[in-house]
Amino acid sequence: MSTFVLRANNPGRSRVIENLVGFVAKLNPHKNWRVTVEPYSEPRSNPQCRYLNGVAYKLLGDATGYERDDISEYLCGTYFGWRDKVLPGKRVVQVPLRTTTTDADGKRSVLNKSDFADYVAFVQRFGAQHGIYIPDPDPTWFEVKRELREEA
Repeated sequence: MSTFVLRANNPGRSRVIENLVGFVAKLNPHKNWRVTVEPYSEPRSNPQCRYLNGVAYKLLGDATGYERDDISEYLCGTYFGWRDKVLPGKRVVQVPLRTTTTDADGKRSVLNKSDFADYVAFVQRFGAQHGIYIPDPDPTWFEVKRELREEA
């Protein structure tokens, strides 16, 4: 499987299109192929993940005594909503509709940078409402978030 990303206003866009056409032209003509085109957004970055897990969730855990996974589950459910899950013995528990890495069907679906930034802002507000200060990851955090919105 190959992925080609056509970035808006990128000077190398025509070269990517040429590579894409060349790739498709070389596919085995004796097989059926499905070619899918969908909008692209940058997935959340590793620094964003490190910040959420290593700073935000850690500060919340240190202040409350809860484990990282419990904090993540509670905040994802509070942010994205809850659904009932039936366990063996017909016990029903509530679990988040989705997480930052899985969709409502449990399939891998990583939040893009902008949506992840919105979730992190929610986590910061949650902390503030409970007297826990969670600092911004860096001084340009909100500036980058604004730029991502303008690109969308």
